[in-house]
Amino acid sequence: MGFLSDHLVSAWYRGAGWLRLLAPLEWLYRTAVARRTRAYANGNKATWRAPVPVIVVGNLTVGGTGKSPLVAWLVRWLGECGYRPGILSRGYGGRSPDYPLLVRADMSVAECGDEPLMLATQTGVPVVVDPQRVRGAKRLLEEGCDVLVADDGLQHLALGRDIELVVVDGARGFGNRRCLPAGPLREPLSRLRSSDALVVNGEPASAMPATYHTMELIPRHWRHLEDGALLPLTPIPFEGAVHAVAGIGNPERFFRTLKRLGLDVIAHPFPDHHRFQAQELNFDDTGAIVMTAKDAVKCRHLADTRCWALDVEAQPEPGFVAWLSSRLALLAQHEPLDSPSFRE
Repeated sequence: MGFLSDHLVSAWYRGAGWLRLLAPLEWLYRTAVARRTRAYANGNKATWRAPVPVIVVGNLTVGGTGKSPLVAWLVRWLGECGYRPGILSRGYGGRSPDYPLLVRADMSVAECGDEPLMLATQTGVPVVVDPQRVRGAKRLLEEGCDVLVADDGLQHLALGRDIELVVVDGARGFGNRRCLPAGPLREPLSRLRSSDALVVNGEPASAMPATYHTMELIPRHWRHLEDGALLPLTPIPFEGAVHAVAGIGNPERFFRTLKRLGLDVIAHPFPDHHRFQAQELNFDDTGAIVMTAKDAVKCRHLADTRCWALDVEAQPEPGFVAWLSSRLALLAQHEPLDSPSFRE
C-alpha cells in the first residue's frame, strides 16, 4: 500500500496523463462533497457556533503542508496578545476509550495521535482530541480557553468558524488541481472563495489561484532525543552521513531542509503518521539518526544516543500578522467580517 500511495501522490503532483482515467470517480467524489456542503448551507445539517472565536487551520490537499507548525505559531502569538488559546484536533492515528481527550505530555501516541502530542509538548496550551469536533470544542471551553484553534478540520462543517486559513506547500502547490482520486484536492479550488486567507509555505513554484500570504519553516535547534538537550544549528553536533527518517506528509521537504543545513543525507521516507518499530531505526553503521519533531514523539521510547530531532518554527510574513490582528479586532467588537481579502 505504501508503494501504491507514493506512486499515486507522485502522479498527482507531476500531472500524469493516465489520471484522466479516474475522471468518473472524481466526478462522484465532487458530487458527494457538493451535496454535503449544500446540506450545511441550507440548514439540513446543523452547525454549532462557539461563544468564542474559532480559527480553522486546514488544507485542500492530501499530505503535509506545514499547517501544524502554523498552529503552534498561532497559539503562541495569541498568548502573547493576551488570549487563552486551545487546540482542537481529530487525533489521526490515535484511539482512546474516552472522548473528549485532554492531551497530556506523558500520553502515548497510540492514545492521542502524533500531531496532538507534538503540539501539546511544544506549546503548553490545552489540546483536546475528539472525532466529534463540537464536543471537543466544548471541552476546551471548560478549560477556560477564549479562542479555539482547530488543527485541520476545514472540511468538518459541523463546527462553525470565524476565520479559515488554508495552508499549501509552495513547492508542490495544488498539483494537477483535480479532486480525489484523480488529484490531491479534498475539495475543488473554488472552496478558496469561502475561506479567509491562503497561506503558502515557502515561495510558490507555480501560480497561485488566489491572493496569498507566505510563511517559512525556520530551523531553530537540534534536540537530542535521549536527554532532551538543545544544541544550536552550528556547529553540527554529529559527523558524517546521517540517516534522515520522516513519517510525514511530504518527507522530501524535510530532506531538503537537512541538505540546506549542510548534512550528507541518507533518506528514509515513511508514510504519514507512520508508527515506527525498533528495527526501522537499526541501521548498520554509527551515523546519527535525524527526524522531525512529529516523528520524535513517536520514537522517544526507541531513542538511543544517535537520535536527534530538528525543531522548526513557522514564521509568517508581517503582512499576515497585521491582517490577522485586524480580523481578531473586528471579532472582539462583535462586528461582521468583510469578504475574505483574496476576493478583492
